[in-house]
Amino acid sequence: MLKKIFIFLLLVFIVIQFFHPKPNKASGEQPNFIGKLYAIPEDIKPILEKACNDCHSNNTRYPWYSNIQPVDWWLTKHINDGKRHFNFDDFTGRTPRYQYNKLDELVEQVKAGDMPISSYTWIHKDAILSAGEKTSLINWAEAMRDSMKAKYPIDSLLKRKK
Repeated sequence: MLKKIFIFLLLVFIVIQFFHPKPNKASGEQPNFIGKLYAIPEDIKPILEKACNDCHSNNTRYPWYSNIQPVDWWLTKHINDGKRHFNFDDFTGRTPRYQYNKLDELVEQVKAGDMPISSYTWIHKDAILSAGEKTSLINWAEAMRDSMKAKYPIDSLLKRKK
């Protein structure tokens, strides 16, 4: 009986290897990329590339183990969840209120050490942000928020009270 269960599980494992979700790989330039509206300083670009873009953009660098199911499904869920919360490639297609509040969330999450998430940094040690990188990222996001405050009335940027 144990042998039959093992064979069944092995067959299921083999069969699921043929079912992979569509990869998060956009072709061409992203028209709503955050860099189209807000300058991304040279010291910020590598931070975004190593710690943010895999889950918060339309282009993920997939590791070798993403070719194995069910790992690919798990990674895809993380990527979709990350993009749902903040997507650098869809950023300027959103309202100023959305942009302002997402930048506020970015600052809060980085200050709290909640981003990048531990399940990502556990494998991607280079994504662990140093204190200086955190400060640079926070200052950049706050500068964008300040430029938005100068451009729009503050009540149009803040979250509506329910």
